[in-house]
Amino acid sequence: MSTFKNFCFTVLLAGSLAGIASAQNTQTADQTQPQAATAGPVTTVDQAIDRVIAREHEEIATIRRFNPVIETYIQDMKPDKEMGTMPVRDHYFLGQADLTKGIVDHSMLNGKKGKLDAINPISHLSGMFSSSYIPDGFLQMIYIDTNGFDRQHYQFDYVRREFLGEVRCVVFDLTPLPKSGKGRFKGRIWAEDQTFAIVRFNGVYTPVAGINGFNLHFDSWRLNVQPGLWLPAYIFSQESDLKDFLGNHVRFKSQTRLWGYNLKNVGRQEEFSELTIESPDAIQDQAAPQDRSPIEAQREWQHQAEINVVDRLQRTGLLAPPGEVDKVLETVVNNLEVTNNLDVEPDVHCRVMLTGTLEMFSIGHTIVLSRGLIDVLPDEASLATMLAQELADIIMTKPSTDQWGFNDTTTVTATEALSHFSFKDSPEQIHQDSAKAVELLKNSPYKDKLASAGLFLKQLDADSKTLPVLINPHLGNRIYLADQLVTSAPNLEPAKLDQIAALPIGARLKLDPWNDHVYLLKAKPLPLLSAREKMPFEITPFMPYLTRYQKPGSGVSADPAKADLAKKDMQQQQPPQQQQ
Repeated sequence: MSTFKNFCFTVLLAGSLAGIASAQNTQTADQTQPQAATAGPVTTVDQAIDRVIAREHEEIATIRRFNPVIETYIQDMKPDKEMGTMPVRDHYFLGQADLTKGIVDHSMLNGKKGKLDAINPISHLSGMFSSSYIPDGFLQMIYIDTNGFDRQHYQFDYVRREFLGEVRCVVFDLTPLPKSGKGRFKGRIWAEDQTFAIVRFNGVYTPVAGINGFNLHFDSWRLNVQPGLWLPAYIFSQESDLKDFLGNHVRFKSQTRLWGYNLKNVGRQEEFSELTIESPDAIQDQAAPQDRSPIEAQREWQHQAEINVVDRLQRTGLLAPPGEVDKVLETVVNNLEVTNNLDVEPDVHCRVMLTGTLEMFSIGHTIVLSRGLIDVLPDEASLATMLAQELADIIMTKPSTDQWGFNDTTTVTATEALSHFSFKDSPEQIHQDSAKAVELLKNSPYKDKLASAGLFLKQLDADSKTLPVLINPHLGNRIYLADQLVTSAPNLEPAKLDQIAALPIGARLKLDPWNDHVYLLKAKPLPLLSAREKMPFEITPFMPYLTRYQKPGSGVSADPAKADLAKKDMQQQQPPQQQQ
């Protein structure tokens, strides 16, 4: 029996078995845009295939020049009679990819890598065992095939033209040719019809089953982040009923996000270009200089320390630049301040942490909420509850930033940031802040809607045992379960369609992987057809509305109505003809 318990069943990613080829078409490091493939119009399927192949070779070389942040969140699933499937356990990885060296993911967390990390995306010890997931295996899914994407290894079958968002694509099914080797991709690809860059691929590496295990199905998306530049942004992977040779089931869903492609600049070029030189007269017109008192000096020191930390977190890809979402958060904070007659100086600002774990914290007078937390909050009252907790922290605890006043104390790399910084409060501080937060909420415009906030906290508590990684903070504080809010909330009723306690992951925000800006998702609300569609805190597939890059301020934006008209026109066109 002991031998059986020690058995390790491994799910292999065959793409890694094929090896990572050396960078093709090496280009200078300062280039960000791939060169155009064969020029001229495309009138046949064969010409389209040639363009797609040439363009993908350029894409591989281009992608390998970047070192994006990569985040993978995984939920192990089990069947449920009422809900279809339910999460039973979760896993989380955050790192910085080094694509110049192949599939290399430098963890930003504290976990150490094992000897098999380079080849195993998942070591699955099913049934009575535990699971061990390897982030490098999910990073491999940004590529179709790094050393054999050509007619000698694949059969290309034209399917149709199709729109992904407003981007018109040609669609092909790929089948590895006999004796083409292991690690080949089998599935479908979508290539946009201007430069023939592949923007989506959906399938699995082959062979699906082998001596060492199984490959995983995945759906990989690229976004047009700069003129002519499409970069990996989203990967969804899922197995619904995979069985090993012992009969154990492997069921999971995962989301992988990539961002921070332009971390070296982080808005500095824009800021520099906006600098203006004041005239001497303007300087002379300013009030006469005054010396600062010791209190003013202390406040300025603390404010400078706050700026140092916020700036470093942004430079490492952990914090989004200031944007529209911050304004929404600050409006809610202002509502809390005004109705409680608060005059907090200096002003309280809000920022968004880019990671998917649920956490929040304060740095001086800056409140930070994670993208993952904002995503799953069901309404504004729940958002106000989170912000009230941190506003109370600023009022009551007054988080110290003195240690960050020296600039060298914040000079860390992306992989060092999470272990270097910590903004966690003590349990006593959190309890004290929570009592003050409830007081602020009862005097606020949200006082009659706090039942939904309590319901969110109940749902969080109910899922805390199955999703401990999601609610485990890395820089800040856990979501505090305020007793007064929890006890006043109605009972959780999973089967009740009009009771939404928490949203699925990714329900609120979208992220620009090039400049790290976050935006509110503009998805229309849909009526639920069954309780299975509620999916609180659950992973769902990615279906981004693809658009072509538009220069900021150009006044041109994606128009779904125009895209629909274009689709109708496309349906009347004849597909390109296969050359004989």
